[in-house]
Amino acid sequence: MAETISPTAARPTMAVLVVVTMAAHLAMNIILPSLPGIQASYQTDYATVQLTLTLFLVGIAVAQLIYGPLSDRFGRRPIVLAGLAILVVGTIICLLAPNIEALIAGRLVQAVGGCAGMVMGRAMVRDLYDANRAAQMIAYLTMAAVVAPTTAPLVGGILEEQFSWQASFVLILVASVGFLIFAYTSAHETLPSERRRDVRFGQLFQSFWVLLKNPLFNGYACQVGFSTGAYFAFVGGTPYVAINLMGATPAILGGYFLLVTMFYIGGNFGTARLAERFGVSRMVTIGTLISLTGAVAMLAVEMAFGLVPVTFFGIMSILAAGNGFCISAGTAAAISADPERVGAASGLAGSMQIGFSAVSTFVAGLLLQYYVTTPMPLILVMVGFCIMAVISPVIGRRVAHAAATGGVQH
Repeated sequence: MAETISPTAARPTMAVLVVVTMAAHLAMNIILPSLPGIQASYQTDYATVQLTLTLFLVGIAVAQLIYGPLSDRFGRRPIVLAGLAILVVGTIICLLAPNIEALIAGRLVQAVGGCAGMVMGRAMVRDLYDANRAAQMIAYLTMAAVVAPTTAPLVGGILEEQFSWQASFVLILVASVGFLIFAYTSAHETLPSERRRDVRFGQLFQSFWVLLKNPLFNGYACQVGFSTGAYFAFVGGTPYVAINLMGATPAILGGYFLLVTMFYIGGNFGTARLAERFGVSRMVTIGTLISLTGAVAMLAVEMAFGLVPVTFFGIMSILAAGNGFCISAGTAAAISADPERVGAASGLAGSMQIGFSAVSTFVAGLLLQYYVTTPMPLILVMVGFCIMAVISPVIGRRVAHAAATGGVQH
Protein backbone atom coordinates (compact mmCIF):
# COMPACT_ATOMS: atom_id res chain seq x y z
CA MET A 1 0.00 0.00 0.00
CA ALA A 2 1.39 3.39 -0.99
CA GLU A 3 0.03 6.13 1.23
CA THR A 4 0.41 9.79 0.30
CA ILE A 5 -0.56 11.44 3.59
CA SER A 6 0.89 11.22 7.05
CA PRO A 7 -0.09 8.03 8.89
CA THR A 8 -1.06 10.22 11.87
CA ALA A 9 -3.35 12.52 9.87
CA ALA A 10 -7.11 12.20 10.28
CA ARG A 11 -8.47 10.19 7.38
CA PRO A 12 -12.05 9.73 6.21
CA THR A 13 -13.64 6.43 7.16
CA MET A 14 -15.15 4.10 4.61
CA ALA A 15 -18.58 5.15 5.92
CA VAL A 16 -18.15 8.79 4.91
CA LEU A 17 -16.68 7.82 1.53
CA VAL A 18 -19.74 5.64 0.95
CA VAL A 19 -22.11 8.46 1.89
CA VAL A 20 -20.58 11.09 -0.37
CA THR A 21 -20.29 8.60 -3.25
CA MET A 22 -23.85 7.32 -3.11
CA ALA A 23 -25.61 10.70 -2.83
CA ALA A 24 -25.90 11.27 -6.58
CA HIS A 25 -26.82 7.62 -7.25
CA LEU A 26 -29.63 7.80 -4.72
CA ALA A 27 -31.03 10.97 -6.27
CA MET A 28 -30.74 9.51 -9.75
CA ASN A 29 -32.21 6.06 -9.15
CA ILE A 30 -35.12 6.61 -6.79
CA ILE A 31 -37.40 8.19 -9.41
CA LEU A 32 -36.85 5.53 -12.11
CA PRO A 33 -40.10 3.62 -11.45
CA SER A 34 -41.93 6.96 -11.37
CA LEU A 35 -41.05 8.13 -14.90
CA PRO A 36 -44.38 6.94 -16.40
CA GLY A 37 -46.19 8.56 -13.43
CA ILE A 38 -44.34 11.84 -13.94
CA GLN A 39 -45.26 11.66 -17.61
CA ALA A 40 -48.94 11.34 -16.72
CA SER A 41 -48.71 14.04 -14.03
CA TYR A 42 -47.28 16.66 -16.37
CA GLN A 43 -49.13 15.35 -19.45
CA THR A 44 -46.04 15.17 -21.63
CA ASP A 45 -44.30 12.53 -23.76
CA TYR A 46 -41.87 9.90 -22.49
CA ALA A 47 -38.87 11.34 -24.35
CA THR A 48 -39.34 14.64 -22.49
CA VAL A 49 -39.72 12.91 -19.13
CA GLN A 50 -36.58 10.89 -19.79
CA LEU A 51 -34.68 14.20 -19.89
CA THR A 52 -34.95 14.10 -16.09
CA LEU A 53 -32.46 11.23 -16.35
CA THR A 54 -30.51 12.24 -19.47
CA LEU A 55 -29.84 15.82 -18.34
CA PHE A 56 -29.08 14.55 -14.84
CA LEU A 57 -26.30 12.53 -16.46
CA VAL A 58 -25.20 15.53 -18.53
CA GLY A 59 -24.99 17.63 -15.36
CA ILE A 60 -22.82 14.99 -13.71
CA ALA A 61 -20.59 14.73 -16.77
CA VAL A 62 -19.96 18.48 -17.04
CA ALA A 63 -19.60 19.22 -13.32
CA GLN A 64 -17.00 16.49 -12.87
CA LEU A 65 -14.74 18.34 -15.30
CA ILE A 66 -14.77 21.26 -12.86
CA TYR A 67 -14.62 19.41 -9.55
CA GLY A 68 -11.63 17.24 -10.41
CA PRO A 69 -9.12 20.01 -11.22
CA LEU A 70 -10.50 22.25 -8.46
CA SER A 71 -9.86 19.52 -5.92
CA ASP A 72 -6.25 19.20 -7.12
CA ARG A 73 -5.89 22.89 -6.30
CA PHE A 74 -8.03 23.41 -3.18
CA GLY A 75 -8.33 19.92 -1.70
CA ARG A 76 -11.08 17.29 -1.58
CA ARG A 77 -13.07 18.30 1.52
CA PRO A 78 -14.32 21.76 0.36
CA ILE A 79 -15.59 20.24 -2.89
CA VAL A 80 -17.52 17.52 -1.05
CA LEU A 81 -19.28 20.01 1.25
CA ALA A 82 -20.15 22.46 -1.54
CA GLY A 83 -21.54 19.68 -3.70
CA LEU A 84 -23.83 18.29 -1.01
CA ALA A 85 -25.18 21.79 -0.31
CA ILE A 86 -26.02 22.21 -4.00
CA LEU A 87 -27.75 18.81 -3.96
CA VAL A 88 -30.05 20.04 -1.19
CA VAL A 89 -30.97 23.15 -3.21
CA GLY A 90 -31.68 21.11 -6.34
CA THR A 91 -33.96 18.73 -4.45
CA ILE A 92 -36.00 21.65 -3.12
CA ILE A 93 -36.43 22.94 -6.69
CA CYS A 94 -37.72 19.52 -7.77
CA LEU A 95 -40.21 19.40 -4.91
CA LEU A 96 -41.64 22.79 -5.84
CA ALA A 97 -41.56 22.27 -9.64
CA PRO A 98 -44.83 23.50 -11.22
CA ASN A 99 -44.06 21.97 -14.63
CA ILE A 100 -41.81 19.44 -16.33
CA GLU A 101 -39.31 22.12 -17.36
CA ALA A 102 -38.79 23.18 -13.75
CA LEU A 103 -38.44 19.55 -12.68
CA ILE A 104 -35.77 18.97 -15.33
CA ALA A 105 -33.95 22.12 -14.17
CA GLY A 106 -34.05 20.91 -10.57
CA ARG A 107 -32.70 17.54 -11.61
CA LEU A 108 -29.81 19.29 -13.36
CA VAL A 109 -28.97 21.19 -10.16
CA GLN A 110 -29.22 17.95 -8.18
CA ALA A 111 -26.73 16.34 -10.55
CA VAL A 112 -24.23 19.20 -10.33
CA GLY A 113 -24.26 18.92 -6.56
CA GLY A 114 -24.39 15.19 -6.10
CA CYS A 115 -21.59 14.35 -8.49
CA ALA A 116 -18.99 16.11 -6.31
CA GLY A 117 -18.98 13.11 -4.01
CA MET A 118 -18.63 10.69 -6.92
CA VAL A 119 -15.43 12.41 -8.07
CA MET A 120 -14.03 12.97 -4.61
CA GLY A 121 -14.72 9.44 -3.39
CA ARG A 122 -12.52 7.98 -6.13
CA ALA A 123 -9.85 10.67 -5.75
CA MET A 124 -9.70 10.26 -1.97
CA VAL A 125 -9.21 6.51 -2.34
CA ARG A 126 -6.43 7.04 -4.87
CA ASP A 127 -4.82 9.60 -2.53
CA LEU A 128 -4.42 6.79 -0.02
CA TYR A 129 -3.61 3.67 -2.08
CA ASP A 130 -1.63 2.43 -5.09
CA ALA A 131 -3.38 1.32 -8.30
CA ASN A 132 -4.19 -2.34 -7.58
CA ARG A 133 -5.08 -1.64 -3.96
CA ALA A 134 -7.17 1.32 -5.12
CA ALA A 135 -9.10 -0.98 -7.48
CA GLN A 136 -9.84 -3.23 -4.51
CA MET A 137 -10.92 -0.30 -2.32
CA ILE A 138 -13.01 1.30 -5.09
CA ALA A 139 -14.76 -2.05 -5.50
CA TYR A 140 -15.51 -2.22 -1.78
CA LEU A 141 -16.60 1.43 -1.88
CA THR A 142 -18.88 0.73 -4.84
CA MET A 143 -20.39 -2.31 -3.14
CA ALA A 144 -21.27 -0.28 -0.08
CA ALA A 145 -22.27 2.85 -1.97
CA VAL A 146 -24.80 1.07 -4.18
CA VAL A 147 -26.76 -0.41 -1.28
CA ALA A 148 -28.99 2.67 -1.04
CA PRO A 149 -29.31 3.12 -4.83
CA THR A 150 -30.02 -0.60 -5.11
CA THR A 151 -33.07 -0.31 -2.90
CA ALA A 152 -33.94 3.20 -4.14
CA PRO A 153 -36.06 2.12 -7.16
CA LEU A 154 -37.99 -0.32 -4.97
CA VAL A 155 -38.54 2.38 -2.33
CA GLY A 156 -39.43 4.91 -5.01
CA GLY A 157 -41.98 2.57 -6.55
CA ILE A 158 -43.60 1.90 -3.18
CA LEU A 159 -43.66 5.61 -2.30
CA GLU A 160 -45.36 6.42 -5.59
CA GLU A 161 -47.99 3.76 -5.15
CA GLN A 162 -48.69 4.76 -1.54
CA PHE A 163 -48.36 8.55 -1.87
CA SER A 164 -47.06 10.18 -5.08
CA TRP A 165 -43.82 10.51 -7.02
CA GLN A 166 -43.04 13.71 -5.05
CA ALA A 167 -42.56 11.56 -1.93
CA SER A 168 -39.29 10.31 -3.41
CA PHE A 169 -37.94 13.85 -3.46
CA VAL A 170 -38.91 14.34 0.18
CA LEU A 171 -36.80 11.31 1.03
CA ILE A 172 -33.88 12.62 -1.06
CA LEU A 173 -34.08 15.98 0.75
CA VAL A 174 -33.96 14.42 4.20
CA ALA A 175 -31.11 12.12 3.20
CA SER A 176 -29.12 14.94 1.56
CA VAL A 177 -29.27 17.12 4.66
CA GLY A 178 -28.11 14.18 6.75
CA PHE A 179 -25.27 13.46 4.33
CA LEU A 180 -24.12 17.09 4.49
CA ILE A 181 -24.00 17.07 8.29
CA PHE A 182 -22.13 13.76 8.34
CA ALA A 183 -19.60 14.94 5.75
CA TYR A 184 -19.01 18.20 7.61
CA THR A 185 -18.01 16.28 10.73
CA SER A 186 -16.20 13.32 9.14
CA ALA A 187 -14.92 14.05 5.59
CA HIS A 188 -11.30 14.78 6.50
CA GLU A 189 -8.87 16.04 3.88
CA THR A 190 -6.77 13.46 2.01
CA LEU A 191 -4.70 15.77 -0.21
CA PRO A 192 -2.00 17.59 1.79
CA SER A 193 -1.26 21.17 0.79
CA GLU A 194 2.24 20.27 -0.42
CA ARG A 195 0.75 17.92 -3.03
CA ARG A 196 -1.71 20.44 -4.46
CA ARG A 197 -1.09 22.02 -7.83
CA ASP A 198 -0.68 25.75 -7.16
CA VAL A 199 -1.64 27.12 -10.57
CA ARG A 200 -4.24 29.52 -11.95
CA PHE A 201 -7.76 28.25 -12.53
CA GLY A 202 -7.45 28.20 -16.31
CA GLN A 203 -4.26 26.17 -16.12
CA LEU A 204 -5.99 23.46 -14.14
CA PHE A 205 -7.79 22.37 -17.27
CA GLN A 206 -4.56 21.90 -19.14
CA SER A 207 -4.43 18.66 -17.19
CA PHE A 208 -7.26 17.38 -19.36
CA TRP A 209 -5.22 17.91 -22.51
CA VAL A 210 -2.31 15.99 -21.01
CA LEU A 211 -4.62 13.15 -20.00
CA LEU A 212 -6.32 13.02 -23.39
CA LYS A 213 -2.91 12.39 -24.96
CA ASN A 214 -2.35 9.45 -22.61
CA PRO A 215 -3.42 6.22 -24.41
CA LEU A 216 -3.78 4.21 -21.21
CA PHE A 217 -6.06 6.82 -19.70
CA ASN A 218 -8.16 6.98 -22.86
CA GLY A 219 -8.39 3.21 -23.23
CA TYR A 220 -9.61 2.59 -19.70
CA ALA A 221 -11.75 5.73 -19.40
CA CYS A 222 -13.55 4.84 -22.63
CA GLN A 223 -14.00 1.27 -21.43
CA VAL A 224 -15.62 2.50 -18.22
CA GLY A 225 -17.78 4.89 -20.24
CA PHE A 226 -18.99 2.24 -22.67
CA SER A 227 -19.62 -0.31 -19.90
CA THR A 228 -21.59 2.20 -17.86
CA GLY A 229 -23.40 3.42 -20.97
CA ALA A 230 -24.69 -0.08 -21.66
CA TYR A 231 -26.14 -0.21 -18.15
CA PHE A 232 -27.70 3.24 -18.32
CA ALA A 233 -29.32 2.50 -21.65
CA PHE A 234 -31.05 -0.27 -19.70
CA VAL A 235 -31.82 2.07 -16.79
CA GLY A 236 -33.34 4.73 -19.02
CA GLY A 237 -35.34 2.44 -21.30
CA THR A 238 -36.50 -0.23 -18.87
CA PRO A 239 -39.30 1.76 -17.16
CA TYR A 240 -40.99 2.09 -20.55
CA VAL A 241 -40.23 -1.47 -21.66
CA ALA A 242 -41.17 -3.17 -18.37
CA ILE A 243 -44.26 -1.12 -17.51
CA ASN A 244 -45.69 -0.20 -20.92
CA LEU A 245 -44.68 -3.29 -22.94
CA MET A 246 -44.44 -6.06 -20.32
CA GLY A 247 -47.12 -4.93 -17.86
CA ALA A 248 -44.98 -4.65 -14.71
CA THR A 249 -46.00 -2.28 -11.88
CA PRO A 250 -43.63 0.38 -10.46
CA ALA A 251 -43.07 -1.67 -7.29
CA ILE A 252 -42.35 -4.86 -9.25
CA LEU A 253 -39.99 -2.91 -11.48
CA GLY A 254 -38.18 -1.68 -8.40
CA GLY A 255 -37.81 -5.25 -7.19
CA TYR A 256 -36.29 -6.34 -10.49
CA PHE A 257 -33.86 -3.42 -10.35
CA LEU A 258 -32.84 -4.71 -6.93
CA LEU A 259 -32.07 -8.13 -8.43
CA VAL A 260 -29.92 -6.65 -11.20
CA THR A 261 -27.99 -4.43 -8.81
CA MET A 262 -27.28 -7.34 -6.47
CA PHE A 263 -25.44 -9.03 -9.34
CA TYR A 264 -23.52 -5.79 -9.91
CA ILE A 265 -22.55 -5.84 -6.23
CA GLY A 266 -21.46 -9.46 -6.65
CA GLY A 267 -19.16 -8.46 -9.50
CA ASN A 268 -17.64 -5.73 -7.36
CA PHE A 269 -17.10 -8.24 -4.56
CA GLY A 270 -15.22 -10.42 -7.02
CA THR A 271 -13.07 -7.44 -8.01
CA ALA A 272 -12.37 -6.60 -4.37
CA ARG A 273 -11.18 -10.15 -3.73
CA LEU A 274 -9.23 -10.70 -6.94
CA ALA A 275 -7.88 -7.32 -8.12
CA GLU A 276 -4.57 -7.51 -6.26
CA ARG A 277 -4.05 -11.10 -7.40
CA PHE A 278 -4.84 -10.69 -11.09
CA GLY A 279 -4.31 -6.95 -11.65
CA VAL A 280 -6.66 -4.38 -13.13
CA SER A 281 -5.98 -5.29 -16.77
CA ARG A 282 -7.17 -8.88 -16.41
CA MET A 283 -10.17 -7.83 -14.31
CA VAL A 284 -11.22 -5.44 -17.07
CA THR A 285 -10.91 -8.17 -19.70
CA ILE A 286 -12.93 -10.66 -17.65
CA GLY A 287 -15.66 -8.15 -16.85
CA THR A 288 -16.14 -6.73 -20.34
CA LEU A 289 -16.40 -10.21 -21.86
CA ILE A 290 -19.00 -11.27 -19.28
CA SER A 291 -21.04 -8.12 -20.00
CA LEU A 292 -20.88 -8.69 -23.75
CA THR A 293 -22.05 -12.28 -23.21
CA GLY A 294 -25.10 -11.00 -21.34
CA ALA A 295 -25.96 -8.42 -23.99
CA VAL A 296 -25.65 -10.92 -26.84
CA ALA A 297 -27.74 -13.48 -24.90
CA MET A 298 -30.48 -10.88 -24.44
CA LEU A 299 -30.47 -10.19 -28.17
CA ALA A 300 -30.63 -13.91 -28.99
CA VAL A 301 -33.53 -14.60 -26.62
CA GLU A 302 -35.52 -11.62 -27.90
CA MET A 303 -35.06 -12.74 -31.49
CA ALA A 304 -35.86 -16.40 -30.79
CA PHE A 305 -38.63 -16.28 -28.19
CA GLY A 306 -39.36 -12.72 -27.11
CA LEU A 307 -38.39 -11.40 -23.69
CA VAL A 308 -40.62 -11.37 -20.62
CA PRO A 309 -39.72 -9.67 -17.32
CA VAL A 310 -38.06 -12.76 -15.82
CA THR A 311 -35.78 -13.38 -18.81
CA PHE A 312 -35.21 -9.69 -19.48
CA PHE A 313 -34.00 -8.89 -15.97
CA GLY A 314 -32.38 -12.29 -15.47
CA ILE A 315 -30.12 -11.92 -18.50
CA MET A 316 -29.45 -8.28 -17.63
CA SER A 317 -28.05 -9.56 -14.34
CA ILE A 318 -25.22 -11.22 -16.30
CA LEU A 319 -24.30 -7.89 -17.87
CA ALA A 320 -24.48 -6.20 -14.47
CA ALA A 321 -22.16 -8.78 -12.91
CA GLY A 322 -19.64 -8.20 -15.69
CA ASN A 323 -19.84 -4.46 -15.10
CA GLY A 324 -19.09 -5.08 -11.44
CA PHE A 325 -15.83 -6.71 -12.47
CA CYS A 326 -14.70 -4.17 -15.04
CA ILE A 327 -15.92 -0.71 -13.97
CA SER A 328 -14.10 -0.48 -10.63
CA ALA A 329 -10.93 -1.96 -12.13
CA GLY A 330 -11.13 0.26 -15.20
CA THR A 331 -11.71 3.34 -13.06
CA ALA A 332 -8.66 2.59 -10.91
CA ALA A 333 -6.56 2.05 -14.04
CA ALA A 334 -7.73 5.30 -15.62
CA ILE A 335 -7.09 7.52 -12.60
CA SER A 336 -3.72 5.84 -12.05
CA ALA A 337 -2.52 6.60 -15.58
CA ASP A 338 -0.99 9.90 -14.39
CA PRO A 339 -0.17 10.01 -10.63
CA GLU A 340 0.33 13.80 -10.77
CA ARG A 341 -3.22 14.44 -11.96
CA VAL A 342 -5.36 12.10 -9.89
CA GLY A 343 -8.16 14.62 -9.25
CA ALA A 344 -8.29 15.74 -12.87
CA ALA A 345 -8.18 12.11 -14.05
CA SER A 346 -11.00 11.19 -11.69
CA GLY A 347 -13.07 14.10 -12.94
CA LEU A 348 -12.38 13.55 -16.63
CA ALA A 349 -12.86 9.78 -16.44
CA GLY A 350 -16.09 10.28 -14.51
CA SER A 351 -17.26 12.89 -17.01
CA MET A 352 -16.59 10.54 -19.90
CA GLN A 353 -18.32 7.72 -18.02
CA ILE A 354 -21.48 9.69 -17.42
CA GLY A 355 -21.29 11.46 -20.79
CA PHE A 356 -21.34 8.13 -22.58
CA SER A 357 -24.26 7.13 -20.36
CA ALA A 358 -26.18 10.29 -21.26
CA VAL A 359 -25.70 9.51 -24.94
CA SER A 360 -26.86 5.92 -24.48
CA THR A 361 -30.02 6.91 -22.57
CA PHE A 362 -30.83 9.61 -25.13
CA VAL A 363 -30.39 7.25 -28.08
CA ALA A 364 -32.34 4.46 -26.41
CA GLY A 365 -35.16 6.82 -25.42
CA LEU A 366 -35.31 8.36 -28.88
CA LEU A 367 -35.47 4.97 -30.57
CA LEU A 368 -38.14 3.73 -28.15
CA GLN A 369 -40.17 6.85 -28.99
CA TYR A 370 -40.37 5.68 -32.61
CA TYR A 371 -40.28 1.90 -32.15
CA VAL A 372 -42.79 1.67 -29.34
CA THR A 373 -43.75 -2.01 -29.50
CA THR A 374 -40.40 -3.76 -29.01
CA PRO A 375 -37.37 -3.60 -26.68
CA MET A 376 -35.03 -4.29 -29.62
CA PRO A 377 -33.68 -0.69 -29.91
CA LEU A 378 -32.68 -0.79 -26.26
CA ILE A 379 -30.97 -4.17 -26.69
CA LEU A 380 -29.02 -3.09 -29.76
CA VAL A 381 -27.67 -0.03 -27.95
CA MET A 382 -26.47 -2.24 -25.09
CA VAL A 383 -24.80 -4.73 -27.45
CA GLY A 384 -22.99 -1.95 -29.30
CA PHE A 385 -21.71 -0.33 -26.12
CA CYS A 386 -20.53 -3.69 -24.73
CA ILE A 387 -18.56 -4.40 -27.90
CA MET A 388 -16.81 -1.03 -27.64
CA ALA A 389 -16.05 -1.70 -23.96
CA VAL A 390 -14.15 -4.84 -24.93
CA ILE A 391 -12.19 -3.10 -27.67
CA SER A 392 -11.23 0.20 -25.99
CA PRO A 393 -8.70 -0.97 -23.36
CA VAL A 394 -7.05 -3.31 -25.89
CA ILE A 395 -6.42 -0.38 -28.22
CA GLY A 396 -5.21 1.79 -25.34
CA ARG A 397 -2.69 -0.78 -24.15
CA ARG A 398 -1.39 -1.45 -27.65
CA VAL A 399 -0.92 2.25 -28.44
CA ALA A 400 0.84 2.79 -25.10
CA HIS A 401 3.13 -0.18 -25.74
CA ALA A 402 3.93 1.02 -29.25
CA ALA A 403 4.73 4.50 -27.93
CA ALA A 404 6.97 3.08 -25.20
CA THR A 405 8.92 1.00 -27.71
CA GLY A 406 9.23 3.78 -30.27
CA GLY A 407 6.48 2.55 -32.59
CA VAL A 408 4.41 5.71 -32.29
CA GLN A 409 5.66 9.26 -32.55
CA HIS A 410 3.86 12.04 -30.68
